[in-house]
Amino acid sequence: MSGSVVAGFPSPAEQYLEPPLDLNELLVKRPAATYFVRVEGDSMVGAGINDGDLLVVDRSLSPANGDVIIASVDGDFTVKTYRRDKSGIRLEPANPAYPVIRLRAGHELDYFGKVTACIHRFAGRRFQQGDQAGA
Repeated sequence: MSGSVVAGFPSPAEQYLEPPLDLNELLVKRPAATYFVRVEGDSMVGAGINDGDLLVVDRSLSPANGDVIIASVDGDFTVKTYRRDKSGIRLEPANPAYPVIRLRAGHELDYFGKVTACIHRFAGRRFQQGDQAGA
């Protein structure tokens, strides 16, 4: 079953059912270049990427300023926002508790793809009044 649902007042939505939804068709544009990776940590919570989320990554896309990417810096894998300007390349977290990674001479950066989607799981999570789903 797939379709849309109103997050406000209940609606008789049964009459609006759509055909089955194929997540591969929806999220994977280039199957040969796409892979999935599970997030460990909270450095990107401000971008809506939480610990345990599943990221869809396309390694065929070149990084552009502001893209969320998967990279290895000196052998350590990370997911961060890519920034490039006249001062160089930096990888920015989306959590103020973590430092910006500024690439300097001697740092080794390997690019592993652009994050194109993030899949959150809600099963087993309980939200208190005032909580935000992505917080």
